[in-house]
Amino acid sequence: MSLSLALARALAGAAALAAASTGVQAQPDDRGADRIKAHVAFLADDLLQGREAGTPGFDIAAAYVASQLAQLGVQPGAADGTYFQRVSMVAGRSSDEGALVLTSKAGPTPLKFGEDYLPGRNLLSATTHVAAPLVFVGYGVRTARQDDYAGLNVKGKIVVALSGAPAGLQTEERAYYANSRTKRLAAEARGAVGFITIMAPSDETRRPFANSARQWRNWGMAWRTEAGEAFSPAASTPDLGMLSVTGAAKLFVGARRSYDEVVKAAEAGAPPRFALAQGLDATINTEAKLVESANVVGRIEGADPKLKGEVVVLSAHLDHIGVTPPINGDSINNGALDNAGGVATTLEVARAFVEGERPRRTLLFLLNTAEEKGLVGSDYFARNPPTSAPIVANINLDMPILTYDFVDVVAFGAERSSLGPAVQRAAGRMGVRLSPDPLPEEGLFTRSDHYRFVEQGVPSVFLMTGFENSGREAFTSFLKDHYHKPSDDLSLPIDYRAGAKFAAINYEIAREVADADARPAWNDGDFFGTLFVRP
Repeated sequence: MSLSLALARALAGAAALAAASTGVQAQPDDRGADRIKAHVAFLADDLLQGREAGTPGFDIAAAYVASQLAQLGVQPGAADGTYFQRVSMVAGRSSDEGALVLTSKAGPTPLKFGEDYLPGRNLLSATTHVAAPLVFVGYGVRTARQDDYAGLNVKGKIVVALSGAPAGLQTEERAYYANSRTKRLAAEARGAVGFITIMAPSDETRRPFANSARQWRNWGMAWRTEAGEAFSPAASTPDLGMLSVTGAAKLFVGARRSYDEVVKAAEAGAPPRFALAQGLDATINTEAKLVESANVVGRIEGADPKLKGEVVVLSAHLDHIGVTPPINGDSINNGALDNAGGVATTLEVARAFVEGERPRRTLLFLLNTAEEKGLVGSDYFARNPPTSAPIVANINLDMPILTYDFVDVVAFGAERSSLGPAVQRAAGRMGVRLSPDPLPEEGLFTRSDHYRFVEQGVPSVFLMTGFENSGREAFTSFLKDHYHKPSDDLSLPIDYRAGAKFAAINYEIAREVADADARPAWNDGDFFGTLFVRP
């Protein structure tokens, strides 16, 4: 079948479903469910080849979403008067297996690719070679109660840090300290010349090293600066690689404490920190290319003469991870729940605003690129907004698990700002409870696009379906069996009425925020509100 014929048939099928009704209400109904089903069916079709940023499949998805916004009457929101905010990027991936060799008086000990380590990548250099002593810094965090660099000299050395962060931290602050960018910036500030992540056994259980090894040649991306280079925080402390539990144990040979002892101490809350007996000679090779993509942006102008000068962004990432080595003969990662479901929900929210009263504040609908590459599209948008009006809030949807009738939602970040009461009221009107973060060890707060707005000082909230009414089983089984795998496709038992319900809740939240008299604000003394103060 030709591409044009396949596209025509897919569009026709989606249009037929979406045309079932034109009415939308805040309460979910079968018509909303049918429209969400239509959007997901198109966006998760094999035709789009997994919607990887910078590929024709993503471009088709972007054109589809823009056409849906236009059909609804949502105006173009990019600065050039179109629906497309262009994002120029550098894509990079490992060009070979690289080499990580432990060095000591006893001689060199090469680590085994795919078993002990996976190489990092450096978008600023085709070849990165670092040979230096190793220093283990525990989790590599510096909090008010714990400084993992205290008493250590890491200048000119390679830092080795456990994945994750101390369990005693508040869930969203724990996510901040567990974030790889946070850790590398801390190491760079202290003069480290390289960074190695070692997996904790609990993390490797949740995110198997073998699955990362299957995707080791996936492209990473960064947006291009005006100088044409990849935007790369912690550039002088490159990511040299990730070590499995097996590889990490080899790193501690001859050290004052074994890997097992270090892990046990970390689980108890106090990992030891010390120089390792071995050094590391690391070489990583990166192939790079220039990539063009786009954020899709739609705009609904606010109705209030004063408040329309403030902007609320509703976001959902449009991309997925594309084509990878096959599992059970299937290599296309369709991303039905991650995040075609979130995009479909956002389109339904846009419809509700168009058919209801105009919001008092201006809304921007952001269906962004390259979330799967490190929150790249949202980072570019937050740093280069296509509006001179201030962005006062972000409401983000990512990977709602729509395989059960949820009765609660998790609103990451809600308790940190005035968005919290708005979320509470909106959920209450829908008869849905708010629940705390059920998986603090996953660090979800820093793993989706709202976090790039948080970094720019914008109060933000990230919503996902909760764990009650079989939600825990649905979510954990999805992470284990389908997350970033080809089986995240239309064969999943998706409950599209749950999708319509999720859209209705998000509409109610967005309506609360857009129409409130007071501008959204961080709570006094909030960790993130203080950390990322707006200039």
